Amino acid sequence: MLAVFLDSGQLSMREMDAPQRPPHHAMIRLCVAGICNTDLELQRGYYGFCGVPGHEFVGQVIETETQSLVGKRVVGEINLACGECSFCEVGLGRHCEARTVLGIVKHPGAFAEFLTLPECNLRVVPDHVTDEQAVFVEPLAAACEILEQVPLPRGSEVAVLGDGKLGLLIVKVLIAHGVDVTLIGRHANKLKIAEHAGAKIRESGNALAERFPFVVDSTGSAQGLRQAVEMVRPRGTIIMKSTVHNEVSLDMAPVIVNEITLVGSRCGRFEPALDLLSAGKVRVDDMVSAEFPLSEAPAAFAEASRRGVLKVLLRNNQTS
Repeated sequence: MLAVFLDSGQLSMREMDAPQRPPHHAMIRLCVAGICNTDLELQRGYYGFCGVPGHEFVGQVIETETQSLVGKRVVGEINLACGECSFCEVGLGRHCEARTVLGIVKHPGAFAEFLTLPECNLRVVPDHVTDEQAVFVEPLAAACEILEQVPLPRGSEVAVLGDGKLGLLIVKVLIAHGVDVTLIGRHANKLKIAEHAGAKIRESGNALAERFPFVVDSTGSAQGLRQAVEMVRPRGTIIMKSTVHNEVSLDMAPVIVNEITLVGSRCGRFEPALDLLSAGKVRVDDMVSAEFPLSEAPAAFAEASRRGVLKVLLRNNQTS
């Protein structure tokens, strides 16, 4: 099979053996995959990654034990958990200490013509949801996780810092939930997407008089958390969605004095994301910047790393 291979920051295309399908796993033919910021961080040295990256995907099941899954389009939860530990027992396999992670930790990723995942990780995509929409399920689930972790009453005032791909998805999810959202960002085209979705918008660098009971940091930068601390009200909550490669320095005095709650937030369940897409409550069509064939992945990565670009897709044209 053709696959993207990342080693020491260098991307290349390789002909590789297709993966062997373990018991209770599905063999999946890739349809469409999405390049996210984590993939770009892996290229920059995050985790010292070497192998096939990619974890946002839509594919077709071509072989598995459960025959009703064969031929179905699926998306897949990216954490492969042991299924037996205390975290797994309560449905928190994404915190399983023995887990591997698709395209990130010890499991070959989705930027290849074929991949494998456990059947229990798969979620069937409704027929009326397109590949281009379904490929957003994984990051959209991360946005939905905020609502699982923090009770946000409808009408709550929430500031979202960062107008990147995840920031925009967070805006769309929170608006669908009935929250009053203000997005602070840098890019006119991205702010326009948020405004069209129903958010108030502010350009970064402009002073804000108001302080918010809830602030979401999705900047992906070290200064994002510091800015969030400046913007949150006393006894407010900061939801931290940024995974920053380097250490972050932070003056903890205002956090303690103002009794601020810090909530780390990462992956989420796929079901809420699929429900939002299926019901048309969150639109993602305006977030695709470009599409490349899988064979041109290095050029796609270069495009995805350009300032202001949103989602770049990789399509597997070998569908049979």
